[in-house]
Amino acid sequence: MNQREQLATQNWKKNITLFLTSQTISLFGSSLVQYAIMWYITLTTQSGIMMTISIICGFVPAFFLSPFAGVWADRYNRKLLIIFSDSMIAIATLILAILFLNGYDSMWLLFVMYAIRAVGTGIQMPAVGAILPQIVPEDKLTKVNGVNGSIQAMIMLLSPMASAGLLSIATIEVIFFIDVITAAIAVLTLVLFLKIPAHKKAQEQQTTSYFNDFKAGLDYIKNHEFLKKFFTFFALFLILAAPASFLTPLQVTRTFGANEWYLSAIEIAFSIGMMIGGIAIATWGGFENRTHTMTLSAFAFGICTLFLGIVPVFWIYLIFMGLIGVAMPIFNTPATVLLQEKVEGDYLGRVFGVMTMISTSVMPLSMLVFGPLADMIDIEWLLIGTGIVIFILSFSLVGSKVLMEAGKPVDKQVSE
Repeated sequence: MNQREQLATQNWKKNITLFLTSQTISLFGSSLVQYAIMWYITLTTQSGIMMTISIICGFVPAFFLSPFAGVWADRYNRKLLIIFSDSMIAIATLILAILFLNGYDSMWLLFVMYAIRAVGTGIQMPAVGAILPQIVPEDKLTKVNGVNGSIQAMIMLLSPMASAGLLSIATIEVIFFIDVITAAIAVLTLVLFLKIPAHKKAQEQQTTSYFNDFKAGLDYIKNHEFLKKFFTFFALFLILAAPASFLTPLQVTRTFGANEWYLSAIEIAFSIGMMIGGIAIATWGGFENRTHTMTLSAFAFGICTLFLGIVPVFWIYLIFMGLIGVAMPIFNTPATVLLQEKVEGDYLGRVFGVMTMISTSVMPLSMLVFGPLADMIDIEWLLIGTGIVIFILSFSLVGSKVLMEAGKPVDKQVSE
C-alpha cells in the first residue's frame, strides 16, 4: 500500500460515510424511478409480454457488460467509473423526462431507459465492490458491508411506498426529475468531498491489451480453486432460490387471495428481515470462520423456503418470509468480504464483474424453467423441493476443504 492509499485508509470513517451517503442518495432516486416505470408499464399496458420485455431489457445489458466492466474497474480509477455510471443514468433520465413532458411517451423509450440503467448498474457494481477495500480497513469490511446491506434493505422498503405516494399526487415526469437531482447530489459528493486515490494498477501505464487483461481475469478465476468452488455454489444457490424470489407473489395470490395488501405485506416482511439481518451481521460479525456463517444462512434459507410451501396461515407465512430476508445479508456479507479479502487488489474488479454477471442473470434465466412449471404444478411443491435441495446443498460449504480454509481468519490459515 502506497502513501496515498495509507492516507485514504487512515481517514476511512469519513470516506466511507461520504461514499455510503452518496450511494444511498443515488440508489433511492434510482429505486423511485425503477418502481415508477414498472408500475407505469403495468397500469398502461396490463400486458405480461410488455413486462417480460422490460425485465429482459433490465438484466441482459448488465449480464453482457459486467465482465468488461470488471476489467475497467481494474484498469481505471474506480471512483471515476462510479461517477460516470451515475452521470450517464442521470443524463438519460433527464432526456426521458423532457421527452415525456413534450408528449413523446412511447413505451419503447421506457425499455431503452431500462437498458441504459442496466448498463450503468453493470459498470457500477464491480467498481463499488472493488473500491471498498481501498478505503476500509480489512477488519472493518464485514461491519461496513453489513451496514450497506441494511441501507439497501431500507431503501427497498421505503422506495415502493414513496414511489406509489408520488405517483398518486404527481406525474411520472416529477419522479424522473427527482432521480436526476439525487444523482447530481451523489456525483457532486464524490467529486467535491471524497478523496480516494486510484489503486495501484490504475496509476500504472497499461502495458497489456484490454482483451489480455480480460483473459488474465478469467485465468485467475480458473486457477483459483476457492473462486471456482465459490462461484459454482453461488450460481446453484441462486437457481434454487428463484421460486422463493419470483413465484411467492403468485403463490400468495393463488393460495391466500388476490389482495394487494398481501402482496405488499410479503415485500415489507422481506425488507424488514433484510434490515434486521444487515444490522445483525454488522454488529455480530459472524462466526470466526466466514464459511460457517454462510452455511448457517444457507441452512436457514433452505428451511424457510421449505416452510413457505407448507404453512397454511398467512401471518406465519410472513414470519418465514421475514426470516428469509434476515438470512440474505448473513450470506451476502461474508461472501462479499471473502472476495474482498482473498482476491488480489488488481483482480478485484474482474472478479466482482463475474459475480455481477452471475447475480443479474442466473435467477431470471432459471425462471424460464420455474415459470412454466408453476403453471403445471403447485408452487408449494416447487418451494418444498427447492428448499430441501438448498438445505442439502449447504453441506457442500462445510464439506469443502478449500472453502473452509478460505473462510478462516487470515492469521489462522495454512500457509500455501
